[in-house]
Amino acid sequence: MAEKMIENNRVSVIGEIVSEFSFSHEVFGEGFYMVDLSVNRLSEQADVIPLMVSERLMDVHKDLRGSTIEAVGQFRSYNRHEGVKNRLMLSVFAREIRLLDEFTDYTRTNQIFLDGYICKPPIYRKTPLGREIADLLLAVNRPYGKSDYIPCISWGRNARFASGFTVGTRVRIWGRVQSREYTKKLSETECEKRVAYEVSISKLECGEESDQ
Repeated sequence: MAEKMIENNRVSVIGEIVSEFSFSHEVFGEGFYMVDLSVNRLSEQADVIPLMVSERLMDVHKDLRGSTIEAVGQFRSYNRHEGVKNRLMLSVFAREIRLLDEFTDYTRTNQIFLDGYICKPPIYRKTPLGREIADLLLAVNRPYGKSDYIPCISWGRNARFASGFTVGTRVRIWGRVQSREYTKKLSETECEKRVAYEVSISKLECGEESDQ
């Protein structure tokens, strides 16, 4: 059953380690650590994606900055308490890791598949230049009654299609994990730069219907 559930959340990223490992938490004596992975886009930009790694998968006490790795796992979320509010935190939970000596095929550096349910009404809007965008929040079930809540963004005809989804609609998504900087207003005089993580959708299916 657990193996079947994992099929609804699959991510594969290839990139360069750009930070040291920092301790996150421990489960039954197994330590988990966070590290940042810089993943190139086909454009000149790169996404810096947080990766959660078990100390049993790789040597987390080494400084591996500059190493290229392939990580396969799941995109996961958890709520971090900040004062009276909760903040949704996202990271790629690595199940397999492979060190790569050389890598050249940048068409497959960042791939994700999600099969989940719409848990908030989609937010549809247009940019000043008329580009259509729809923001979705997808609940993806894990084994043992847990769920991950994954923000997703769609464009153009996918955005028009997604704007009609209702809460509870089952949706399958293919795309890539992306990072995006934004400014959070803390008070009238204070602002803070933050990074949001989301799935940029390239293909979208609702129920048995395909939009391709």
